Amino acid sequence: MRSLAFVLPALAVAANAAHIHQHGSGHQQPIAETDRTNLASVLGLDPTEVRLIELAPGVTKEVTEEQKWELKKAGTNFIDITDHRDSYAASSAKKVYKYPSEPQNEAIIRPLLAKLDTKNMKANLEKFTSFYTRYYKSSSGAESSRWLLSQVNETASVDSRVSVAPFIHRWGQNSIIAHVPPTLEDNASIDYKSTSSKRVVIGAHQDSVNLLLPMFLRSPGADDDGSGTVTILEAFRVLVGAKIPFKNPVEFHWYSAEEGGLLGSQAIFSHYKAQGYLVGAMLQQDMTGFVRKTLDAGKRESVGVITDFVDPGLTAFIKKVITTYCDIPYVETKCGYACSDHASASKAGYQSAFVIESAFEDSDDKIHSTEDKIEYLSFEHMLQHAKLTLALALELGLADLEEA
Repeated sequence: MRSLAFVLPALAVAANAAHIHQHGSGHQQPIAETDRTNLASVLGLDPTEVRLIELAPGVTKEVTEEQKWELKKAGTNFIDITDHRDSYAASSAKKVYKYPSEPQNEAIIRPLLAKLDTKNMKANLEKFTSFYTRYYKSSSGAESSRWLLSQVNETASVDSRVSVAPFIHRWGQNSIIAHVPPTLEDNASIDYKSTSSKRVVIGAHQDSVNLLLPMFLRSPGADDDGSGTVTILEAFRVLVGAKIPFKNPVEFHWYSAEEGGLLGSQAIFSHYKAQGYLVGAMLQQDMTGFVRKTLDAGKRESVGVITDFVDPGLTAFIKKVITTYCDIPYVETKCGYACSDHASASKAGYQSAFVIESAFEDSDDKIHSTEDKIEYLSFEHMLQHAKLTLALALELGLADLEEA
């Protein structure tokens, strides 16, 4: 694998191509191939900046931004803890909650599952992938986030109790939080800043990346993680339309900068920890649409349930939700440390879980490139993930989450 220091001059042509795409040939500004420093700056890479990453629990390393992307290209997972090392150093008692022994609300949930619509997911994903890239430091990444915020706001408008807000980040692409409050009589006074209510969080990440040249090459990110983004958006649509009286607040999160080391989700869960917010459960949906490798291998279509570096109790309940409400089974699989935003919740002391489109070895191999396109995805498979998302949010929103 070659260092970016060697490939930057050769990729100046690609930078020009992206500039033409965004501004037209009449405004093309050539980038000198010999000016590596300028090009690195345009790429958003500061050669002097040192970041602290965690490669495994307690295993940290100082790296440059360039070295971060080299690790990413090599398939090495990490969490960039630079901005939150003090928060993680502060110890706090972790609360562990018990989940229902079995799903309890089929009579409420099954009719709502029928309202999920693949046409909505397809329309949203077509628009979402039309942004040139959703790289978190790019102007189109910020633009895509603003579009997504408008969609979440429009979806939430059917229920005045639901609040939607961007979670502001310094890099320009903001995360998004939608908060559905509890509405049972004894919980009606609980507001967003409550430190006693147990939030049920559903997450996906909104950013994409082309690892060859993040700022300049096209990165549609259809599967990673456009699929998860529109999957939970569709579940959110049905949930807010149902106006179910919850016991626990339910939140939907769309994280920025997952590809940069779980930066957006860390900012949110570090803030939640600092504010004393309780999280009863967190589920991450990252890559929900690719099944071709599974089917080509003669395997049965299934939901991949991650079993490493997750909460075992929540994961066990998710398996029961899949068995009860989905039309396909689950398969247990592993993805390593810090493989998606659920790791940020775990790092902050919250119980989290992660599901993916298949066994990890059969997941999409076109991610982080120009080929991560809608045409390779199955919206019927994404529908199964939407069913899981909606059912889990409703089951836990209605559950008595007691400490173990």
